[in-house]
Amino acid sequence: MGKRKEESISKPGSHKRRRQEYTNERSDESSEEENSESSAVSNISLLSTVGEVGIIESIQLKNFMCHSMLGPFQFGSNLNFVVGNNGSGKSSVLTALIVGLGGKATATNRGSSLKMFIRDGETSADISITLRNQGRDAFKPEVYGESIIVNQHINLDGSRSYRLKSKSGTLISSKKEELTGILDHFNIQVDNPVSVLTQEMSKSFLQSKNDGDKYKFFMKATQLEQMKEDYTSIMKTKKKTCIQIEQGVERLEELKQLYSEKKERYKSIGFVNDMRNHLEDLKHKMAWAVVGEMEKEIQPLKEGIVAEEENNRKFIQKLEECQVKVKETEEKYRAIQEKLITVSEEAQGMHPQCISLKTDVQARRKAVNEAEVFYNRFKTELKRLGKDHEQLCKRIEELKSSANQVSEPEKLERQRKITHLREQLKAFHDEEIMMEEHARFRREDCDVKQALDAKQKQLRELKDSKTNALKRFGPHIPAFLEAVETAYKQGRFKHKPLGPLGAFIHLKDAELALAVESCLKGLVQAFCCDNHSDETTLQLLMSKYYPRGFRPQIIVIKFQSEVYDVRHSHHPEFPSVLTALDIDHAMVANCLIDVRGIETILLIKSSRKAREVMQLNQPPKNCREAFTAEGDQVFERRYYSSEYLRPKYLSQDVEAEISHLEKEIENKKAQLSASQQRLYSIENEIRQNEDHLHGHRRHQKDLQIKIRRTNAEIADLENMEEHKSVDIRTLEDEAEENKNKMESVKNDMQQQSRKMEELKNVLQVAEKKFEDMKEKIHQVEEIAGPIK
Repeated sequence: MGKRKEESISKPGSHKRRRQEYTNERSDESSEEENSESSAVSNISLLSTVGEVGIIESIQLKNFMCHSMLGPFQFGSNLNFVVGNNGSGKSSVLTALIVGLGGKATATNRGSSLKMFIRDGETSADISITLRNQGRDAFKPEVYGESIIVNQHINLDGSRSYRLKSKSGTLISSKKEELTGILDHFNIQVDNPVSVLTQEMSKSFLQSKNDGDKYKFFMKATQLEQMKEDYTSIMKTKKKTCIQIEQGVERLEELKQLYSEKKERYKSIGFVNDMRNHLEDLKHKMAWAVVGEMEKEIQPLKEGIVAEEENNRKFIQKLEECQVKVKETEEKYRAIQEKLITVSEEAQGMHPQCISLKTDVQARRKAVNEAEVFYNRFKTELKRLGKDHEQLCKRIEELKSSANQVSEPEKLERQRKITHLREQLKAFHDEEIMMEEHARFRREDCDVKQALDAKQKQLRELKDSKTNALKRFGPHIPAFLEAVETAYKQGRFKHKPLGPLGAFIHLKDAELALAVESCLKGLVQAFCCDNHSDETTLQLLMSKYYPRGFRPQIIVIKFQSEVYDVRHSHHPEFPSVLTALDIDHAMVANCLIDVRGIETILLIKSSRKAREVMQLNQPPKNCREAFTAEGDQVFERRYYSSEYLRPKYLSQDVEAEISHLEKEIENKKAQLSASQQRLYSIENEIRQNEDHLHGHRRHQKDLQIKIRRTNAEIADLENMEEHKSVDIRTLEDEAEENKNKMESVKNDMQQQSRKMEELKNVLQVAEKKFEDMKEKIHQVEEIAGPIK
C-alpha cells in the first residue's frame, strides 16, 4: 500500500518537470496549453498502469516463527486488511515481508538473528513472496513475465539464500544483487516506516511526545535524511572533482607546451623516415644472414635428431619388450603368490593333523611300553617259577635218594630251627608290608595335601574373579595385561597382543563349558601376536610375571579384521565349537580356527549319541572329532575319557563353582584327616618297634637279602629231614601246581606278546602316518621356501 502511494506521488512529479522544460523552450501560450493537456492525459494513463508493478500478490510461510505452514495469502490490487486473533499470524506476515525482501532481522523488532525466526524443532524456514510485474515499468518482463516470485530459505546457522523465479516457476537468479535491483526498480524500501510500519515502530511513534523524535521519523519516512547524507557525499565528491579539474587544467597547459616543442623537433628531423627505412632494409639483410648461419648450424643438429629418433625407436621397441616381460613376470608372480597362499593354507591345515598324529603316536608308544612292562613281568615270573620248579624236582630227587638216618633229637632241633626261621621270616614280611603301607600312606597324604592346596588356590581365584573376571586365569593376569597395555602405548608392539584367549570367548550354552574347555585345553590361556617381533617382546614381559615352565603358549598369526569364511562347516543338528561360542574379537576366532580347527569339531551332549554320530555311522562331512558334555573326546575309531571333572575357566555360574569347590575341599580335608590318623597309627607302631625297624628302614635291600637267606636256611634244614618223614607226594603236588602256574604264565606271556606285537604294528602304522605327515609338511615347507 505504501508502495502504490509513493509511486503515484513520484511519477507525476517527473512529468511536471518535463512540462517545465517545455515551458522554458516554448513561449507561446497555445503550445503551453497543448502541452498541459498532453501532460494531463499522460498522467491519467500513468495512473492506470503505475499500480501494475511492485504489488504484493501473495505470500506463503513455512516453519516461520510459530507457524508450520501459513498461507498462501492472495492480496487484491487495492487496499487489503489482514485481521485475526492474537497469534494467528498477522505480525508473522509483516515480519516475513520485511525478511523475505532482504530486510535485516533487527528491522523487524522481533529478533536479533534470522535463526530466531525458525520454528522450534525445525532446521530451516522458507518464505515465498509474489510481486506483480506488469505494465510499462515492469522489470525485465521478457525474463520474469507478469510476476516475480521471491523465495528465501533460512538455515539454522542464521544464513539465508535467495531464489528468484519467473511466473512459470523457472529459476532466474540466486543473487542478492538481483533482488536489490528489483526493489530499487520498484522503489520498495522495507526499512522505511512509511512503506512498512511495524507494531513497535508505530507504538514508538504514537507514544513519543518529543518533537525531535517525530522530526527524525519524518526525515526517515520522507527519505530526507538519506537525501541529506547523499547530498553531503555528493558535495564532497564535487569538491574533490573540482580540485582534480584545476590540477588537470594546469597539467594540460604543460602538455600543450610540450606538444609544441615536440612538433618543432619533429619537423627539424624529417629525414628520420629515410634512415628508418634504410635501417629496416639492413635489419632484413641481417636477419637473412643470421638465418643462413643458423641453417648451417642446424644441419648437423637435424642429422643428430634423425639418429636420436632412430635410437628412440629402438628404445621404444626395447621398452615394449620389457613391458611384455614385466607383464609376464607379474603374471608369474601372481601365480606364485597364489601357489604360496595355497601351500601355506595346506601347511596350516596339516599342522593340527600332525599334532593329532603325534598325540596318537605317543599314546600308542605308551601302550606298547606298558605291554612290554607286563610282558617282562610275566617273563620274570616265568623264570622264577622255573627256578622253583627245578629246586622242587631236585629236592624230590634228593629225598627219594636219601637213605641217611637222623636221630630224633636232631630232627626235633631242625624242626625247631625251621619254625623259628619261619616266624622270623613272617616278622620280616610283616615289617616290610608295614613299611610299604607307611610309604603308601605318606604318598597319599602328600597327594591329598597337594590336591587340597590346588583346590584352595582355585577357590581363591574364583572368589577373586567375582570382582575381576581376568583373575580366573591367574592372580597375576590383570597386572600383566596392564603391563602389555603400557608397552603398547609406548610403541613396543606393532599390534596389541590378544589374550588370554579364554577371556574373549563366551558360551551360548552353559552345559557345554566342560566340552569346550576339554577341546581347547591350554589355548584358553594362550596369547596371540601379529608378528615375531611382538612375540619376542611379549615373552620378555611374561618372564617377569610367569614362573619358568608355566608360561602360556604364544601364537603368531597375521591380524585381520574379518573372521574366516567357514560356512561350509555346518551340521544341521549339532553345533560346532565355533558356532557354540560368542567370540569378541575376529582374530581370536581366526586363531582358534587355524590352531585347533574349531569349525570341524562338533559338540554332542550325550556320549551315546556322540558314538552313534562318529562311530556307528560315517562321520559328518568336514568333521574330525566331537566332544561330549562330560568332556570325552570321540574320534571315528577311538574314544578318550576326559581327565577333567569340572570346567576351570569357562564356567558361567561362579557361585555354583565356589560352592562345589568348598564341598570338595571339605571332602579332601576329611580324607586328609583320616589319612593322617591312619598314618599316625602306623607311625606309633613303627615307633614301638623303632629299634628293630630303624635298621630295616635304612637297609630294605638287606632285609630282602635276609629273607632270601632265611628261605635258603629253611630249605637247607628241610633237606636234612629224613626222606621217609617228608611227604614226597605233597612236594610232587606242589611241583605239579608250579608247573600249571608256569603254563598259565606262558599262556599269559604269549597273549601279552601277541598283544604287544599288535600294538607295535599299530604303533608302526601310527608312526608311519606321523612320519608321512611330517614329510608332507617338510615337502610343503620346501616348496614354500623357494617361493617365499
